[in-house]
This record gives sequence, C-alpha cells and structure tokens, in this order.
Amino acid sequence: MNELDLGKEKITRLIAKFSIPCVISMVVAALYNIVDQIFIGWSEAGAFGNAATNIVYPFTVLALGLALLIGDGAASGFSIAIGMNEKKRADKFVGNGFVVLVSVSVILCILGFVFRRNILSLFGANPEEELCYQYATDYFLVICAGLPFYMIGQGLNGSIRADGSPKYAMSCTLAGAIANLILDPVFIFVFGMGVKGAAIATVIGQILTFGMSIAYLFRSKQFKISKESVGLDLKVIVKIVTVGMASLIVQLSIVIIIAVNNNLLGKYGYETYASTGVAYGAVIPLAVVGIVMKVFGIVVSVVIGISLGGQPIIGFNLGAGNTERVKETITIITKLIIAVGMVSFLVFELMPDVVINLFGSKNTPEYMEYARLCIRIFLGGIILTCYIKSAAIMLQSMGNSFKSTLLALLRDVIIFVPASVILATVSHSIVTMLWAAVISDVLSATIGIIFMRSSVKEISKAETTKSITISDLAIENVKDRS
Repeated sequence: MNELDLGKEKITRLIAKFSIPCVISMVVAALYNIVDQIFIGWSEAGAFGNAATNIVYPFTVLALGLALLIGDGAASGFSIAIGMNEKKRADKFVGNGFVVLVSVSVILCILGFVFRRNILSLFGANPEEELCYQYATDYFLVICAGLPFYMIGQGLNGSIRADGSPKYAMSCTLAGAIANLILDPVFIFVFGMGVKGAAIATVIGQILTFGMSIAYLFRSKQFKISKESVGLDLKVIVKIVTVGMASLIVQLSIVIIIAVNNNLLGKYGYETYASTGVAYGAVIPLAVVGIVMKVFGIVVSVVIGISLGGQPIIGFNLGAGNTERVKETITIITKLIIAVGMVSFLVFELMPDVVINLFGSKNTPEYMEYARLCIRIFLGGIILTCYIKSAAIMLQSMGNSFKSTLLALLRDVIIFVPASVILATVSHSIVTMLWAAVISDVLSATIGIIFMRSSVKEISKAETTKSITISDLAIENVKDRS
C-alpha cells in the first residue's frame, strides 16, 4: 500500500485488491448465524428452533457492536499513530484495546447469565410458547458462555488488518466459519443435540478464530504487546471509544430493529390470517423474519465489503488532492453495488422458494405463504438498500462521518422503526408492517443521493485538500459495518 499504488495504479485493480478480502471476510462472518439457521431448519426443531435463534440473535449483534467499538477504534488509532511514526503510541492503542476488549466481553458474559430472562423477554421470547422459549434458553446459555472468545476474536480482526495482514485476518474468520459448518451437522444430527448442538458448534468455531487472533499478537509486523502497551491510558481509551462509536451505533440499530420487530410479530401474528384461514401466530413470523434478515445480511456483507475496499483508495487520494480519482472510485463502487442489488432483487422476487427451502422443506402452507410475502416485500427495496449502505461508507471515507452516521440511522432506525410500529398498530397486520422497509429504503436513498452529490461537489471545489493532514483525515475515516 504505497503512494504509487494508491495514487497512480488503475482504480479497478485497486478495488479488486482491497475489496475481495473484505467481501470474503464479511460474508464469512455473516455465515456464522445463517449456517445455524439452515441446519436447525432441517432438524426436528424446525421453525421453532429458527424462531429461537432469531430471539437470541440481537444479543450477539450487541456483543459484536461492542467488539467493533473497541476493535475498530483501536485499529484506527493504531493506523494514525503509525502514519505519524509514533511507535509507542501505536502499541498503546492495540494493547489498551485488547485489555478493554477482554474486560468488556467478560462483563457482558456475566450480565447475560444474570439477566437471561429479561434479555430474552426484551427480544420477543414468550414463556407461553414453551417449546420455542426452551430452545431460545438452551441456545442463549451456550452462546453467552462463548461471548469472550467471540468478541475478542472479532475485535482483534481490525488490528490485524491494520497491521498489514488482511489475508490472515480473513483466514481467522474463515477458519471459524468452516469449523462451524462442519460441526453443525455433527452436533445437531449425529449427537442429537438439536439447537443446543448448533450453539456449541458456533462457539467452537469462535474459539478457533480467537486462538488464531491471539497467536497473531506475538508475531505482528508493527505492534508489540508489552507491559507498557497494556498499561491503561485514559486518553487512549477515550480516543478508541470516540473513533469506534460509529461501528457500535450501526450494530445497535440492528438490535433495535430486531427487538421492535420481534415484539410486533409476537403481538400481531395471532391477528393476521393466511389465505388458509389460519392465523400465522408468533413462531412462524419470528422464524421467517429471522431467516430473511440473515439472507439480507449476506447481501449487505457483499456491499459493505466492496465499499470498505474503496476506503483506503478514497482516503489517500482525497488527502493527496486527486479529486478525479476519488470520483472515479466512487463511480465504480456505486456501479458494482447496484449490480449486486439488481441480481439480489431478481432472485428474491422471482425465486423466493429457492431461498426458503434452504432452511428446511417440511413447512406448513402458512409458513410458506408468509415467507414469500416477507422476501418479496421486505426485500423489495434491496437495490436502494445496497446504495444506502455503500453511500454511508463512502461518506465516511470522504470525512463526512456525521452524514454517514445519519444516513445509516435514517434507514435502520429513524424511519424504519416508527414506520413498522405505525403500520402494525394501525393495520394489526404483520404483512402490512413489512412495507416499512420499502418506505425507509425510498426515503433514505433519496437523502443518500443528496448527501453524496453535495459531498462530491465539495471535494471538486476543494483543490486545497492537499493541506488536510493524514491525521485529520484518518480520525474522520471510521470503518462502518452493517
């Protein structure tokens, strides 16, 4: 990653170089949860098991958000310090980040066990649905026990990438996902452990990722873990939290969405009837929406991976005053993510059954009917969603962290959550509430286009951008995930 590469090499080649590892890492990370859902869907637990994992899922997203808050903040601080030739300060960011990461993961683990019932209730678990509630409890307890391994492994990933080892960072995540993929059927079917077996397989995969990440700390290229580097420095910790806050906000928005939706589905599922005359109930919509969110996550992971790959290209050329290369990078990335969105849209609208049947084939007519509606309506604006997610990252790359965070929150929280509540409350229908996603996509994409155009105009006018210091740019250049 030298000046000649980023400043002069062909943009398409650079995007391929940086985006492909990012896409693989993001997709593999998303597969952790979707693999569980696939195997559980084919087990005896079926829809009840998938509904249970959807109830627990927001808690794991919260854990990931906290891991990224610390991990991304530490990685960004490390990169800035290295760029300024402040080696000891760079070590401080990684060392302090590691200590805080361990502490927060252990605390969250303890809180999870102590407030288990409250947490499950918050995310839509209903004790009256005895089988689903039992599955959710079994899954939660195992996942909670593995939280420190999960959070530390994910949190260190950013520092490993910043150290110049993106392929190793990718390998850590990939190894855990492959282990989960292999062990899921073993624990679920061979050992007959069902939902609990899926959780055990997931945790074993997380432990493998954790082990590989810890091993890297002792063979890093640029940072060194020592007594001095792990000595807590309040200024360093504040900087880590400040820079990593955007990553936490994005993950928290997902937690809010799922928590609100799960409770609405549980409340109005018994008032919404399928064409067969049977009410959908709570289990079917919880299972279906959980699956659709995971599939949605795969598409978003590809988009975020492509966009993150463009970050160093945009950031470097913006700092160097190469505005034409910045605009060219934005144009190419936008075309790529629109293409991803179009392919996804065609699959979801024309072949919803193919997606549904990946997660089990012994489904009731009511289940299939709601799943088709959910995929076609909820994911109907997927092209716009792809643009929104990518635009948020590119705005960050251009130093517009406020617009970036606002755009992400508009789509996921500010518009979507109230729209879901209003539509569900007025119609008493869990089908009508699905249109909240499309409404949010249309409004947020419109604002995203306005933000992007204004930002591009700003950098076109600012021929003096060469005066922007690398430090100032990097602080604004916070890595974003959805």
